[in-house]
Amino acid sequence: MWRRMRTSRRLRTALGRSMAAYLRFVWRSSRVVMEPADLYDLAEVQLPMILTFWHGQHFLTPFLVKPHHKAKVMISRSKDADVNAVAAEALGIGTIRGSGAQGRSFHQKGGLNATMEMIRSLEEGCNVAMTADVPKISRVAGLGVITIAKHSGRPIYPVAIATRHRILARSWDRAAIHLPFGKAAVVAGDGVRVAPDAGPEELEAARRELQRQLEVATARAEELVGRRARGKEPVAHHG
Repeated sequence: MWRRMRTSRRLRTALGRSMAAYLRFVWRSSRVVMEPADLYDLAEVQLPMILTFWHGQHFLTPFLVKPHHKAKVMISRSKDADVNAVAAEALGIGTIRGSGAQGRSFHQKGGLNATMEMIRSLEEGCNVAMTADVPKISRVAGLGVITIAKHSGRPIYPVAIATRHRILARSWDRAAIHLPFGKAAVVAGDGVRVAPDAGPEELEAARRELQRQLEVATARAEELVGRRARGKEPVAHHG
């Protein structure tokens, strides 16, 4: 199946559209609570913003975007990620293709171009979204989103979404496969701003604060759907 997906754009497109339809069903069938309760009122005065979240915990984030908001999300250039890109576009979210890879791979995987496009989008009044993790290292915030905040002057807002019913995939990021007909929680952090003249120490401090806020938001979202933190969770677990 995965080999066919890598070679068939038609199949990747069909899977992406099916994913979008399924996620829409999950969202509409869930009882959603938000914290803070006036999240949208607080966010409206901060637009455009940089929305960030842990890899594998991001599938429902398109539903946070209101009809009058413009938004784009950074998605890897890999063929596997085409499914996510098709799903995002089917849900009304623009895509910026590139990777947060580090070192020499940063240029090879379109990281520089994607970063510059994210900054340009913010300058044009469009919100942007991206995962916070260091590539292939789950739940460790990297400097990619911090760099975009520094050069754009826009605030970073970390967000966590949890659902009461889910399956955890057997993947490096333990991606959450959300299931319908349950409670869902959206929790946002206080936000992180990065000064345009921030040096290495200030950038690292911002990265640590982003890490802290994402951890707090994730724990709170899990608590709101009735799941207490118990360390590492087993995969293929119905929550």
